[in-house]
Amino acid sequence: IAMENSTDPTAMNFILLGLFDYTKTHRVLFSLVFMTFIASLVGNILMILLIHTDPRLHTPMYFLLSQLSLMDLMLVSTIIPKMAANYLLNSRSISPAGCGSQIFLFLTLGGGECFLLSAMSYDRYVAICHPLRYHVLMSHKLCSQLVAGSWLLGGIDGLMQASAALSFPYCHSREIDHFFCEAPSLMRLVCADTTVFEFFMYICCILMLLIPLSLIVASYTLTTCSSHLVVVGMFYGTLMVIYMRPRSYQSVGHSKVVSAFYTIFTPVLNPLIYSVRNKDVKGAFRNWLGKTHAM
Repeated sequence: IAMENSTDPTAMNFILLGLFDYTKTHRVLFSLVFMTFIASLVGNILMILLIHTDPRLHTPMYFLLSQLSLMDLMLVSTIIPKMAANYLLNSRSISPAGCGSQIFLFLTLGGGECFLLSAMSYDRYVAICHPLRYHVLMSHKLCSQLVAGSWLLGGIDGLMQASAALSFPYCHSREIDHFFCEAPSLMRLVCADTTVFEFFMYICCILMLLIPLSLIVASYTLTTCSSHLVVVGMFYGTLMVIYMRPRSYQSVGHSKVVSAFYTIFTPVLNPLIYSVRNKDVKGAFRNWLGKTHAM
């Protein structure tokens, strides 16, 4: 009997095979990933609080940075808690609604971050190359529009791809060899022609990855922000490996490892890259510690 004809509602659920086994080595790796998740939560929440509470950080640059921290915070919260709960409870099931939510939120936040990073690179270019015209070229109104556009474009892409991915018939195994629901991994289970959808996904990647990346590379090359380029390269590079490489060339194990970089490790690196060498952020942190200690 096909799973679609089963009267058991849980039979319609997908099965996430996960990233780790229950060996000693994998338990250590899981612990490291979970600690990275906690560090990402703490780092990004702290960045948001500092930028919100310190008047010196109420500038377009830090407003964009706070939105980046918010996206990273939501991204890791979309993926890691479910993965951790499944591993600890030895339960691998996820409902179609839960799977669709992960696809939508991941693409909304990932796509939004692609556009937001390009907006941040434009901000740095203007600040360094046109400092006298900075407040004209990078007004608060334009900054708000760039942020709103990033969220909107990411949301449109997430809604379209999540709706399309879940509209296909899954008439064979519902086991997803991944640690979260990601559209390319879900396509391996489809028993229908996905050529049109994969072409559409490829076009979206060109618009949301290659074009923003080209702008970022051009602006950061002019302003020599090499440390930022490292994180940007990791984020965009790993996304392109998953979403722009033909499915026939993708190894399941390799895909999971690559996906771990932009869902687990990049969100914890962003607060470090954008704050450790930043005197304003370090000053705001010292003031916050002083006020906390005084209380």
